[in-house]
Amino acid sequence: MATNQSAPYKVYLEENEIPKQWYNVRADMKNKPAPLLNPATLKPMTVDDLSAVFCKELAEQELNNDDAYIPIPEEIYNFYKMYRPSPLVHAEFLEKALDTPAHIYYKFEGNNTSGSHKLNSAIAQAYYAKKQGLKGVTTETGAGQWGTALSMACSFFDLDCKVYMVKVSYEQKPFRREVMRTYGASVTPSPSDTTEIGRKILQEHPGTTGSLGCAISEAVEVAVGTEGYRYVLGSVLNQVLLHQSIIGLETKAALDKLGVKPDVIIGCAGGGSNLGGLISPFVGEKLRGEADYDIIAVEPASCPSLTRGKFVYDFCDTGMVTPIAKMYTLGHDFIPSANHAGGLRYHGMSPVLSQLYADGLMRAVSVEQTAVFEAAELFARTEGTLPAPESSHAIRAAIDEALKCKETGEEKTIVFGLTGTGYFDMVAYEKYNNGEMSDYIPTDADLEKGFSSIPDFGI
Repeated sequence: MATNQSAPYKVYLEENEIPKQWYNVRADMKNKPAPLLNPATLKPMTVDDLSAVFCKELAEQELNNDDAYIPIPEEIYNFYKMYRPSPLVHAEFLEKALDTPAHIYYKFEGNNTSGSHKLNSAIAQAYYAKKQGLKGVTTETGAGQWGTALSMACSFFDLDCKVYMVKVSYEQKPFRREVMRTYGASVTPSPSDTTEIGRKILQEHPGTTGSLGCAISEAVEVAVGTEGYRYVLGSVLNQVLLHQSIIGLETKAALDKLGVKPDVIIGCAGGGSNLGGLISPFVGEKLRGEADYDIIAVEPASCPSLTRGKFVYDFCDTGMVTPIAKMYTLGHDFIPSANHAGGLRYHGMSPVLSQLYADGLMRAVSVEQTAVFEAAELFARTEGTLPAPESSHAIRAAIDEALKCKETGEEKTIVFGLTGTGYFDMVAYEKYNNGEMSDYIPTDADLEKGFSSIPDFGI
């Protein structure tokens, strides 16, 4: 519970207070995430195995379960200073609108041209690619935030950037696509006929609107088959959660400066980058027995990997070319309904967050998208920022928790991550405003189709 709630509306750290190290929560986990497996041998992946797909230093970060803190290279740190530290905002206007005794804070990560937190890892991955002497990188993107961030980062380091964008987002969000092209990236709707895997998926699923699993497969195929290229990913991976820990480290530093201790910490959950980054220092305290928090992962009801998925080994992509990860998954063949308006389309979940969830260190809720956009509208009207649909899942849960406090009279402090802005998501807002948005919750039979694609690895 907070010890001082007379905080200013926006709280900025000083530039010299930007963290100089990333925090690796795996070092404090008693139950480490299960190792990534080589799909050919079912043996744990080594740095050499991963280096065929990822930059070598990123492969080392991916497998590092021991070092709690990893220094941020100077070139990355200097880039961070262009838009960091990001503000911690006391949502006083939202509190008043809800008439709640709860105190609500949010960490705003949309104050850069990419419009989201994704730039924190994009610049790191581009830096390591440039340091290794590569020509370029390939990637996938769902709603487009990661692709936008990576195109910016690659432009900064003069790297080629090839983006495979989930087809439904490619069609719904043309302006996000054009920002990527403005920064020099090539953008291909996925699945496409430009790759062997893309053609196979189109043959098996005619007219499909795509999924992150499809786009990952295409991006990996191109990276592996093109000299001087490596694949990079904006979520799920251990290395990404490591880079995104700067969000949580800044959040905790700002709260400590105010003398505020949160009771509830909330983040949207698709693959896990935002949530993992936000909660990292707080869950570290839980793991070390130093403090306790109610940590909530919020996912869309249409793609409910944590709340309805299985905690098993599965492929990270539809084409079954990536390493095998133990995670909460809906099956690598699962494709979310095309009516789902935000990102958060991934069939699985970060192995780190999956293990934390399995160990009871956080809980998960799923929310329907009309309720999400209702919360986004209230937030925009009270706090003045149009939130990204992904972020609005966290806003929905924060509002629900604050309304519970109104019922009980509890004076809890709630912190959530506002991962980015929604100014490129106006097709979704238009559908909501026109009353054309619908909710879709997959039936057990729908989910069973995805589960049936999970191989029995005998593990």
